[in-house]
Amino acid sequence: MNKKIKIMLAQLNPTVGDLEKNSKIVMETYDEASKQKVDVLAFPEMFLSGYQLQDLVLKKAFQEDVKNFLNFLTEKCVTSTHLLLGAPILEKGKIFNAYLIIYKGKTKVISKKFHLPNNSIFDEHRYFKQSDFKDLAEIKGIKIGFPICEDIWFSDISNILKKRGADLLISPNGSPYERHKLKKRHNEVFKRCKENNIPIIYLNLVGGQDDQVFDGGSFAMNKTGDIILQLPQFEQKKFIFEFEKKEPSFINANNMCSEIKNDLSQDYRAISEGTKDYILKSGFNNVLIGLSGGIDSALVAAIAVDILGHENVYCIKLPSQYTSKLSLIDADQLLKNLNCEAKTISISKIYDLIKETLFPTILGKKENETEENIQSRIRGLLLMALSNDSGSLLLTTGNKSEIAVGYSTIYGDMCGGYNPIKDLYKTRLYEICKWRNSSYESWMKGPKGSIIPKSILEKQPTAELRPNQADQDSLPPYEILDSILECLIEHDMSILEIVKKGHEYNMVKKIEKLVFQSEYKRFQSAPGVHITENSFQLSRRYPIVQNWRDNL
Repeated sequence: MNKKIKIMLAQLNPTVGDLEKNSKIVMETYDEASKQKVDVLAFPEMFLSGYQLQDLVLKKAFQEDVKNFLNFLTEKCVTSTHLLLGAPILEKGKIFNAYLIIYKGKTKVISKKFHLPNNSIFDEHRYFKQSDFKDLAEIKGIKIGFPICEDIWFSDISNILKKRGADLLISPNGSPYERHKLKKRHNEVFKRCKENNIPIIYLNLVGGQDDQVFDGGSFAMNKTGDIILQLPQFEQKKFIFEFEKKEPSFINANNMCSEIKNDLSQDYRAISEGTKDYILKSGFNNVLIGLSGGIDSALVAAIAVDILGHENVYCIKLPSQYTSKLSLIDADQLLKNLNCEAKTISISKIYDLIKETLFPTILGKKENETEENIQSRIRGLLLMALSNDSGSLLLTTGNKSEIAVGYSTIYGDMCGGYNPIKDLYKTRLYEICKWRNSSYESWMKGPKGSIIPKSILEKQPTAELRPNQADQDSLPPYEILDSILECLIEHDMSILEIVKKGHEYNMVKKIEKLVFQSEYKRFQSAPGVHITENSFQLSRRYPIVQNWRDNL
């Protein structure tokens, strides 16, 4: 007899801690799968609870709620469809990252995660116990093993499951987006297929959580490592196909081989989806943006319109006596292109009043960057007041280059609830803007065409906090700055290694000093979407106070 099973993959978007909502998604999908006579309905890693949970998973009351909702699902799932679901489970005082099978009113733990990632954004050793427990589910004569997420990146677990007789591996994942990450997943799963001559399904979460965004991109490979199925990135997708044991093969899977977009498209979508989910899952419906006429706020405004629609994006112009006429023109053109309205609040009188109040008696009359920071803080105060009053989430607009070297004002332009471009270097930001001007995708709610004015892309970057100011008065050209920063931050290079790449020693030392000195600012900055290996939040963790320097 030819053995086949009908499989539904549920590449869906849970909300961390919202057990009721996540359970509802599970049940609705289960009912759909049952009606279509699906044998196996598979959800990604930790779907019931959402991922990552961090210290929430340590709360006894939360653990008890997870147990209660698992009991609820067990009672409801009584058809011939096997429900595969990820959840944290408590056994004898230990918490495990587990994968469960629910079938005809019974629940069984089928796998516990063995390889617990403890690097970059992950610190699973803090929360979960390691376990080599791996069982096989036999469904209609087909034996299935379940290496959970990190377990598929190593040979040992897949080898064990194959030796125990597995015909198919389904790997549930909570793998966040990083640039080029999908290719890395393909490469690792390819190795496991070739090592064991076994087909593998890689099933990933989708959706944003704090600074992370799960990009989906689930796929299936046959035993020779050929991609048979590729679900889209950044989209919720349910897909049904069949797996046949005889000469293992996927039937109808090639009906879903989605296009893999280029890096710029992926970055923009990751930033957009991460920002959208942060806004909506936090209970906000609209956002507020301080619009300067510069490229950073222009891109943030474009992102906001693409994810929420122009009617839910409120822009505020806050000019001073140093704001150029060109910046105001550029801001107005951007607003026209995005079909957004904006209000203008001049900060000149407030700035003059503060100077009059403070400087004669306290700080003296010699002007320095203190005056510049006051302007930035006035803007931060007004924007936060408007955010308070309107109930709109304030999006801040500092790029990774500025945040890295502290070219930003704490309690000023750093004010805001979320920063979409926090992990974009300035040079990359320009590339993203040019891409958005020449590209349009169906998910975007904003207009087609060149929405970011050419003048914004071509003019010299400036904070406009003093007469004739330019960013390059304080910083090297962004091409040089970003090259040094990528060496220091992304690749953790020594000063000597960076100098050997052609950079001037004193400049590298200056940038290193600025990076270390700015740690306290970053510690208090708004979260933003993680798209590189070493983003400023969980990926890169340094002491706020430390006096080590690389002296060759």
